[in-house]
Amino acid sequence: MHLVEGLVYKSTGSWYQIRDAQGRMRQARIIGKMKIDEEISSTNPVAVGDVVVCEEEPGGENNCMIQSVKKRHNYIVRVSPHNKNQKHIVAANIDLALVVVTIAEPRTSLGFIDRFLITAEAYHIPALIVVNKVDLLKPRQKEQLHHWAELYQAAGYDLLPVVALDPQTILPLQERLTNKTTLFSGHSGVGKSTLINQLMPGANLKTTEVSSWSGKGQHTTTFAEMFDLPFGGRIIDTPGVREFGLIDIEKEELSHYFPEMRALLNNCRFNNCLHLNEPGCAVKEAVGVGALSEDRYISYLTIMDSLEKKW
Repeated sequence: MHLVEGLVYKSTGSWYQIRDAQGRMRQARIIGKMKIDEEISSTNPVAVGDVVVCEEEPGGENNCMIQSVKKRHNYIVRVSPHNKNQKHIVAANIDLALVVVTIAEPRTSLGFIDRFLITAEAYHIPALIVVNKVDLLKPRQKEQLHHWAELYQAAGYDLLPVVALDPQTILPLQERLTNKTTLFSGHSGVGKSTLINQLMPGANLKTTEVSSWSGKGQHTTTFAEMFDLPFGGRIIDTPGVREFGLIDIEKEELSHYFPEMRALLNNCRFNNCLHLNEPGCAVKEAVGVGALSEDRYISYLTIMDSLEKKW
């Protein structure tokens, strides 16, 4: 039995592309029962970014059977697109979680951004917000961009404005991505694939226009896939998502995933404060005096309400 280790570059649900230590791409599939170090109940036992151990299939040196998944440094999940009560591992072993958003054509909601950031916080992955298509912004929308930058910088996140087709604007982004494995996510139509094509000429990811009547993009990425960056590092491209559904987050811990709220929690009168109507709440007091963003607090309340509905 000849075993090889490989890094999962692409998942199609039944077949996987892995790259072995010699840099050779192999086709791999899963055996009936497989060893996974973490007991994660998910719809996909193997994810892009996983390091796997495979057994070569007889007579086919480029084909192998995945025997086990090596211990993950981390992973990030979303609600399964097929079952809202199950998890789907988006990717594993990530250094940076990046969300591509737009203020116009299409418009990304703060709620979507915040759900992405909460998920990254929950799985201890640094996050970065990239605002694309800033060349299309009208004066009022430019004010909104400035507001977003202040809003998220106050929460501890960097926000980078870019124009995917303008190489000069993406130079700061390249610096952030160098020698890291970065998860790319975002709504369909925000220019994620166009941006990746600029970062790595030759990727030739399929792109589509935003629908003029709905203001929403069409899905162009079907399966998660990893690409090597020419300047060092890797990108994991994920299917365009309309909603980033939270899973396994309790209402009592939600505020822990808002960094600016987390800094205030020890000042609340009650250690189980939900920051709703409790007396002596440091979070509500900070909102009242303008020390904490009202927009982020409203987003917190909206997300809290969506968690409440599960009870």
